[in-house]
Amino acid sequence: MSTKYKATTTEDAYFITITTVGWIDVFTRLNQKQIIIQALHYCQNQKGLQIYGYCIMHSHIHLLCKATNGFVLSDVMRDFKKFTSKKIIQTIIEQPESRREWMLDYFKKACAHLKQEQHYKVWQNGYHAEHIFSNKFIKQKMDYIHNNPVKDKIVTLPEDYYFSSARNYAALENELEVILLELY
Repeated sequence: MSTKYKATTTEDAYFITITTVGWIDVFTRLNQKQIIIQALHYCQNQKGLQIYGYCIMHSHIHLLCKATNGFVLSDVMRDFKKFTSKKIIQTIIEQPESRREWMLDYFKKACAHLKQEQHYKVWQNGYHAEHIFSNKFIKQKMDYIHNNPVKDKIVTLPEDYYFSSARNYAALENELEVILLELY
């Protein structure tokens, strides 16, 4: 397995992108975004995850983060994806969702080829991780994270998007505490 885009070191920061299978826009619903926020909060408190930047888009999540206290980032991401997959499917089944049958069918077909017994597959395999190596790279990735909703014309200003750390950096009400970096 290639390690080009994997978190292979401990205690180092990474820019990570996690994407749903087929780029399905799962996170258009508030309840689904709340699952992600709650899971990230849990990872912060229980799995040594330090988050410096994040954005929950409709089909993917961007994080600038690192694992601490002896935790390994690849293990944290594996557990995060496993937990959120189950919660996302449970929410689709139990709460109002106009695309319920279509989404469940898509997630079911996405795991049909797997050797391991699995009913639904929400996330693409692995995750895209880029090792943070300079302040310039941090600034570039934070700008990318915060401007993602602007680029997609969801909001006009980065800090207007409620599920992004752009709000933290603008000292606005937010859903998830992050460690603020001095971005210059």
